[in-house]
Amino acid sequence: MKTLLRLLLKTQHPRNHSEPAQTDKGMTLVELLVGAIMAFLIITPMLAFVVDMLNTDRREQVKSNTEQDLQAAVDFIAQDLSQAIYIYDNNPATVSTPTTTATGIPALLEGNFIPPPDATKAPILVFWKRQLIKNAVPVNAGLTSKPSDCNPVALPGTAGECNDTYVLSLVAYYQLKDPQNTWCQPSGGTCPTRIARYEIRDGVKNPSPLDPLKPYYTVDPKEAAAPNQAFNPEFDISKPTEKVTMGSAQFINPEVLVNYIDHSFKKLNDDECQKALGTPKIQIGLAAATDVPEPTLKVTDSASSPPTNSFYACVDNARNLARVTIRGNSLRRLQTDANYDAKKSAFFPTVSVQVQGLGARGK
Repeated sequence: MKTLLRLLLKTQHPRNHSEPAQTDKGMTLVELLVGAIMAFLIITPMLAFVVDMLNTDRREQVKSNTEQDLQAAVDFIAQDLSQAIYIYDNNPATVSTPTTTATGIPALLEGNFIPPPDATKAPILVFWKRQLIKNAVPVNAGLTSKPSDCNPVALPGTAGECNDTYVLSLVAYYQLKDPQNTWCQPSGGTCPTRIARYEIRDGVKNPSPLDPLKPYYTVDPKEAAAPNQAFNPEFDISKPTEKVTMGSAQFINPEVLVNYIDHSFKKLNDDECQKALGTPKIQIGLAAATDVPEPTLKVTDSASSPPTNSFYACVDNARNLARVTIRGNSLRRLQTDANYDAKKSAFFPTVSVQVQGLGARGK
């Protein structure tokens, strides 16, 4: 009986025991404000860090792109220049044109070469080279009458058999400035300069012309066989400063080689080219040899005021040797006001190449 009573008391006790009141708890306004402030203090530095990393990555990317573009440009110029047989320096004494009193390359090209030098177009590197034209001269005129009939896979003694030949080409690298400032990004401000390449080429001459006064193949649709209309057929490589071109407006459009060339002034050393070329000497007659003057060796954008000196050549005409220097402007890819600053020189990469032409006049 006692055992049954205890069991009943135990079962009734929890029912009579009052349970604690259930209340829903949440965050107070003060707690929310404290949490927001703490999140701001943590996230803001992290966000600034991420933005800085993105900006740094972008700056490094444009620097890398500019360096790669410049290196590709000087590699192309070096390969082109290695075929040179005559490189024009800036010596006014070698220039003989009746239309101008200017000096150096501008005087050589004024009235002969299009476009004429001015504040927006500066010829920097100008040279003659022998350009290889493959499969251009018929071996047997009876079987193959003109270059356009040449067939690279023709067997010896059959129609289409042709030989390779060389033609003269005048190559000029210009520094161009766009007065409209329309091509560069970000837009606004002044665009950097560009380097463009012009070429004037002689045509393939017929080894057995019917008329000696007409040495070229006539009525041939093959482009490589015909000379450019600006090429002067009376030009003689032994007299490279005379009758350079026809002065014709029918010039092949220039090919832009590289963009974002620095457009701001940077002073060069007074003996920049003399040191770069090993102080070339000149000797006239029996007189003692003297140093070639710096203005003769150095070719830069002298038409600009002041010259930017961001694309210039040092030319030793006697040794057929040239050193070309290009300074880019990667900072202009990021902002409109991007003048040269020595403290930010990493954004203005400079590349140089020195090349000696493999050929020589008359060979």
